[in-house]
Amino acid sequence: MKKVLMLSIILVLLVSAAGCSNQDKTASASKHRIKIGIMLSDAGLGDQSFSDAGFEGLEKARDNLGVKFDYREIGETKTYEKGLEQLVKGGNDLVIGLGFSMQEAMDKVAKKYPHTDFLIVDSESKLPNVSSVTFKEEEGSYLIGAIAGMKTKTNTLGFVGGMDVPLIRKFEKGFIEGARSVNPKAKVISRFAGSFGDDQAGAKIAEDLIKKKADYLYQAAGFTGVGVILEAQKAGVYSFGVDSDQYFVAEKSVVSSMLKRVDVAVYNAVKEYAEHGKIKQKNSKLGIKENGVGIAPITVIKLSPAEEETLDRLRSNISAGSISILP
Repeated sequence: MKKVLMLSIILVLLVSAAGCSNQDKTASASKHRIKIGIMLSDAGLGDQSFSDAGFEGLEKARDNLGVKFDYREIGETKTYEKGLEQLVKGGNDLVIGLGFSMQEAMDKVAKKYPHTDFLIVDSESKLPNVSSVTFKEEEGSYLIGAIAGMKTKTNTLGFVGGMDVPLIRKFEKGFIEGARSVNPKAKVISRFAGSFGDDQAGAKIAEDLIKKKADYLYQAAGFTGVGVILEAQKAGVYSFGVDSDQYFVAEKSVVSSMLKRVDVAVYNAVKEYAEHGKIKQKNSKLGIKENGVGIAPITVIKLSPAEEETLDRLRSNISAGSISILP
């Protein structure tokens, strides 16, 4: 009888110990929160465009997924490489580079820290520990161009790019092709500011384009583009936002915005990483079909039923792949 009692006590103790062990493991796992570091694009927070959109995606991840995040701006670190390395040394599980301009710096840091996971937005890397998200900006820009082409009174449109680089040329190409698809007489005058962070430069370029009779201005220029939009409103002409819905910047001028869903892309990448410990697809490319780009609601002007039908048809054709914009 005593032996049976002793065996029972030992069994209870073993079960109790196993339970405590599992609880300890669970508690230990729950204490580890995924840490995300992000290096913002050169315009930084407050650009009302690209950087702000990426930051919003991380804020949503923090609120919905419980991740922790840290960030750096180039005004603080002076170089992308230094900022990225600080984020690695800060113990972040995933380090995000927001913008094509930090491609070289990210590759250097990723080679130096091969056991850290990286994600670059707006560019691609061949390194095994760097994933990427890029967008089909030309598709959303095509729809913006179609709106401008249908509504222009002067047949002269303006495009302002932050810098003359292949990425921004995709915006320009889509805008031109979209305008010409509905209005063969449409002419697009393009200008490049050489900066994504100079609203005064944007305003001066917009002023020059308006003097050349451009009555619809489309910008892909970060904070420089804010100057374009405000100058357009001042002159009483129409404009288009980019990356996020910029209607609130100039409510009498902004007709629509080309939505580049950087916030959604960042959030989804972080969600996947938090759930699986990795980003499954190394290189993701998001267009209209993938809901990665699109256009904001049309305000300020009204499209006729025929024009709305044309816009819907173009959107459907792009999604189906029957409209090819880039070679």
